[in-house]
Amino acid sequence: MSLKKYPIYLGLIFFTLYSYGISAQDHKIALEVQTIASDLGVPWGMALLPDNTMLITQREGILSKLDLNNGNIVSIHGLPKIKVKGQGGLFDIALPPNYESTKWIYFSYSKDISGQGATTLSRAKLQNKQLINWQDLLITQSTTKTNVHYGGRIAFDNDRHVFLSVGERGVRANAQNLNNHAGSILRLNLDGTIPTDNPYIKNPEALPEIWSYGHRNPQGLFFNKQTRQLWAIEHGPRGGDEMNLIQSGLNYGWPTISYGREYNKDIPVGKATALEGMEQPIKTYVPSIAPSGLIQYSGIAMPEWKNNLLTGSLKLQHLNRIVLDSENNAINEQRLLRGVKGRIRNVIEDSKGWVYVSTDDGRILRVRPKQ
Repeated sequence: MSLKKYPIYLGLIFFTLYSYGISAQDHKIALEVQTIASDLGVPWGMALLPDNTMLITQREGILSKLDLNNGNIVSIHGLPKIKVKGQGGLFDIALPPNYESTKWIYFSYSKDISGQGATTLSRAKLQNKQLINWQDLLITQSTTKTNVHYGGRIAFDNDRHVFLSVGERGVRANAQNLNNHAGSILRLNLDGTIPTDNPYIKNPEALPEIWSYGHRNPQGLFFNKQTRQLWAIEHGPRGGDEMNLIQSGLNYGWPTISYGREYNKDIPVGKATALEGMEQPIKTYVPSIAPSGLIQYSGIAMPEWKNNLLTGSLKLQHLNRIVLDSENNAINEQRLLRGVKGRIRNVIEDSKGWVYVSTDDGRILRVRPKQ
């Protein structure tokens, strides 16, 4: 692991960084994009701690802590055994709203269950460079013979609930089957118990953790604490990526309806693009951008972005900015950071309104208005 060092004159910055040029067509305001860490494998998740450090999960089963004051990186020990194969490995990391009082840190990862991977929600506490009190809160019923479509994003609401996205694990029918967790977004209490107001809590033919279903592979999940809305973005097949506003008990259609097409022949997936009883996305992407990571921007550093959705693009290698109207219709988009030339895996925002993105070639980038 290393920190790239180039001279740059920025007051109060105690380490040097590399800045990418941003073209005028990318955005009306000048952005400064800085590499603050590199050589981090596939940095899947990022979480900012109160002491100005960042915890970074690497899909390879590694947890690191980056000091944002000086760029130092240290390894954190105490992870469980993780099944690292294909798209599986160590996934997301997130701090709950009550982190200051509880010190719990939440993780998702692929757990080996008889040779197959299960998307798993866990939590632990950090003591110096060691994780302690590791707890698997939910080992999802999602195992298949494939090593794809794990989902794995985490979000928290205002009411002591945690959401976890789970992909359909490469078996399309899973997404319409309420007897497994695959192809669903799940909702739990922070301690892993099941909320009594979950939509299927009294349905004997459904798993009670399910909040919504009919999802292919949601790799972006964000709860807006002001509007109390849960957003998700998921991969389509060849086209048909979807941005959805998630609501309790609803069916988002995969694979019965889709805007995507088959990989091996140019025909539509599913029966139609819309059917009664199945939700329509806020936005679709044809062709696919392969989205990963999601926030709804709330900071003051880039006021033009207020309430915009930001998601990374793996395939087309840009940060996607989606403009919404007052009714949550997607009315415009911009494709930013194309000069970064990397598969953008995740995006988060700090208290200043600065944005951090991770790339699959191991970089952590900081985006803010040019000083």
